[in-house]
Amino acid sequence: MKTGLQRLIEEPALRRPLAGRRVGLLAHPASVTRDLEHALDALARLPELRLTAAFGPQHGLRGDKQDNMVESADFVDPRHRIPVHSLYGEVRRPTDEMMSGFDVLLVDLQDLGCRIYTFVTTLRYVLEAAARLGKSVWVLDRPNPAGRPVEGLTLRDGWESFVGAGPMPMRHGLTMGEMASWFVDLLGLDVDLRVIEMAGWQPDAGPGFGWPSAHSWINPSPNAPNLSMARCYAGTVMLEGCTLSEGRGTTRPLEMFGAPDLDVAALLGRMHALAPDWLAGCRLRECWFEPTFHKHAGALCRGVQIHVEDLRHYRHGDFRPWRLQALAFKALRQLDPDYPLWRDFPYEYEFDRLAIDLINGSPLLREWVDDRQAEPAALDALASADERAWQLRVAAFKRY
Repeated sequence: MKTGLQRLIEEPALRRPLAGRRVGLLAHPASVTRDLEHALDALARLPELRLTAAFGPQHGLRGDKQDNMVESADFVDPRHRIPVHSLYGEVRRPTDEMMSGFDVLLVDLQDLGCRIYTFVTTLRYVLEAAARLGKSVWVLDRPNPAGRPVEGLTLRDGWESFVGAGPMPMRHGLTMGEMASWFVDLLGLDVDLRVIEMAGWQPDAGPGFGWPSAHSWINPSPNAPNLSMARCYAGTVMLEGCTLSEGRGTTRPLEMFGAPDLDVAALLGRMHALAPDWLAGCRLRECWFEPTFHKHAGALCRGVQIHVEDLRHYRHGDFRPWRLQALAFKALRQLDPDYPLWRDFPYEYEFDRLAIDLINGSPLLREWVDDRQAEPAALDALASADERAWQLRVAAFKRY
């Protein structure tokens, strides 16, 4: 399998349209070649390519910030002496001045296949700016490590945010190149977009089911350490909007959840009683962990780890992390109706809407959890309709 970056480096014909044009690069730590060289360094070595600017999304171009909502500064790259603009600093959208430094922007971002992952929103913002200013955008495509499955409620009108770039479900099933084409269509953008496709990507092939087994994993963000996290993320990311720990401050973030006062045996029992089919495709294991930072730092937490690495337990088509995590919330609410589940704090600089609602793109998930009469079938009906509509909507944009 070859990424779009690898093909651009190996195939001179692909680069020919860049001759004589100023080139910018939007990248992050996982933007590497097959030999694990960072894209900025690899592209700078090509004599006919004139790199004049670089951009870093959340967590930085090379990787410099551990937690969410920690901004990165602009700087001059010490090796290549070009400006590196932060798109998670003073601005989230590139300014006209930033955009003036190039003619063609190469976008090489490893996504996790989840709406809330902010690289999706950054892609939308640079496409909109490029359309406004007459710039070209080339997306160097990469695998979606979560593969093709689609899951979750569609973001509702009026709920757009930096963690919700448009009306898509939580787990969208697209690559960044496919997502770019969808954004152009959705927003009616008049932009010169080109996607450098991957060669040999087989999203339905095991054991990776989206992630090629011979492809090295580089953290696209600090708390995305492995493929298991990528598979769980469309569900466990919702923990950022609640008081349970998502394992930040441990070595397995976003693969587990827990709290010091959690009765895990009772929780798992209630989950199995409510919707056993929502637990399919994985193995749940009771565990204990002590976060070194973030929620419940220094406290021993009782929790659940979601195991999706062993093919005796992991079934790609059956595993539904969004439903699994929603079910955990529902079971906890039934066990303890007064449990202080939802966090009330500024999330991605939004002060007027609850984090759990921003994450889900509407209040629907939270309202279902808190409604004592609402059954799993009610949420499943809502989500299933959204999932079917999304599959039909994006079928024309799939390239692999």
